[in-house]
Amino acid sequence: MARAKTDCYQIDGQPMLAPDAGAGFSFSDLDASDSGRTEDGVMHRVMVRQGVGTWGFEYAHLTDAELAYMESLFAGKAEFTFTHPKFGDSGAAETCTAYRSQCSAAWKSKVTGEWRNYKFNIIQC
Repeated sequence: MARAKTDCYQIDGQPMLAPDAGAGFSFSDLDASDSGRTEDGVMHRVMVRQGVGTWGFEYAHLTDAELAYMESLFAGKAEFTFTHPKFGDSGAAETCTAYRSQCSAAWKSKVTGEWRNYKFNIIQC
C-alpha cells in the first residue's frame, strides 16, 4: 500500500509523505557567542533569537520509490522553504526557511525494496 502525501508538510511547495505519527515540534533559543558563565559561576545570557523550530520526522517502513521521492525533495538544497502547521493553531500553516539535518535509515530487504527507520530533522534557519 502506498504511503499518502500530506499538504500539512511541504518542501518548496511539494507535499511530503505523511509521517507515521506526525512530526515532533521543538523550539529553542539562540544565544550570542559571548553568553556563558563567568569564573564566579554566574550565567550571563545574551539571547539573539527566540523560538527556533525543529521538526522531527520518522518513517518505520518505506519502499525504494517512497524513499527516492523523499530524498528528491531535498536533493541539492542547502536551504528550502518549509510549510508546516502553526504551533498552537492546527488550522493555520506557516512557512519558514529551513535545512535538513543528516538522515538515517536501515536497509531491510533487497528483494522487497524495503527501508526501515528513516529519520531526519528539519531545522529553521
